[in-house]
Formats: sequence, structure tokens, C-alpha cells
Amino acid sequence: MADQQSFQSQTMAFMEGLYSAALRMTRNQADAEDLVQETYLKAYRSFDSFTEGTNLRAWLYRILTNTYISSYRARQRRPEVEDVEDIEDLYLYRRLPTSTQIHGASAEDVVFSGITDVSVTTALESLPEAFRIAVLLADVEGFSYAEIAEITDSPLGTVMSRIHRGRRALQKALLPFAEAAGLLEVAS
Repeated sequence: MADQQSFQSQTMAFMEGLYSAALRMTRNQADAEDLVQETYLKAYRSFDSFTEGTNLRAWLYRILTNTYISSYRARQRRPEVEDVEDIEDLYLYRRLPTSTQIHGASAEDVVFSGITDVSVTTALESLPEAFRIAVLLADVEGFSYAEIAEITDSPLGTVMSRIHRGRRALQKALLPFAEAAGLLEVAS
């Protein structure tokens, strides 16, 4: 079994990044927390098989990605169940920013946090699963193509294609927003 002290000292530095990636994959805070917990459990159990001197971050992301894909496939086989009793009254209303929360932020921050993040997130979420994961790992997490190939257990050419096609799909999805926001000139 892995040495708990060694495991903790080497892997805990990656927790915040893993959580961010998990949150983008699952789109749900509780599911992201569960995914990171499951990732660390699996990593701890197989830490003996980790080759010292190799890319620990990529190894952890591979476990995270594989765990997510496995749970995603399992969820696809089960019907989705929603419990409306858990939904708080006026949920969205209570989360609207107050004037004191907006007051300290610049106008640019307020506009971009309210519009751009939602548009980009919506566009990212509309991507097919394989493209979304590849784009997230490349553009958000900063992994190289080779590292993404290792993480997703895909050939390098497939990773390059997925990233290219995912970016093109994002560009297409964000085009109406860019035109409406005046960021692009509409061709006449």
C-alpha cells in the first residue's frame, strides 16, 4: 500500500486544478467533489504502480478523466431522477448579485462575468463529450497534445483532431454572441 505521507505531499498540490476540471466536466459542484474524491481514492490505491519521475499531474488527470467517463457511461444507462423537494424556493433570485457585490467590480468585469462566462460555458457544454474533454484539457488546463493523448488514452492524431474540431465548434457557437456584442463586424 502507498505511503500516506508521500502520497499526500506529492498529490495534494494538484487538488485545486483537478477540482476545476471535474467541475467543468460534471457541471455540478457535488458531482465534482465526488469525482475528485473518487480520483484520489483510486490514485491512492494504485500509487504503488506510479512510476517515480513521470508526470504525476497527467497521471492524476488520466484517473480523473477515466473515472468521469466511466460514471458518465453508467449514468447514461440509468434514467435521470430529480427530487423537486431539494430545490430551494427562489433559488436563482437569491443568487442575483446585489448592488454592493457589483459596486466594487469594474464595468468590464460585471459585463464579462455575466455574459461571457455563461456564453462560453454554454458553448463548451454543447460540444460532444470527446471534443469538450480535449478542449478543456488543452485550453483550460494547459496540457500538451502528448499529455492529453496519455490522459485520454487516445492516439496523438485523434487528440489533435478533437481539439481542432472542438475549437471550430466553439467558434461557430460563439459567433452569434460576438456579432450581437459588437465584437465582430457582420458581413453585409
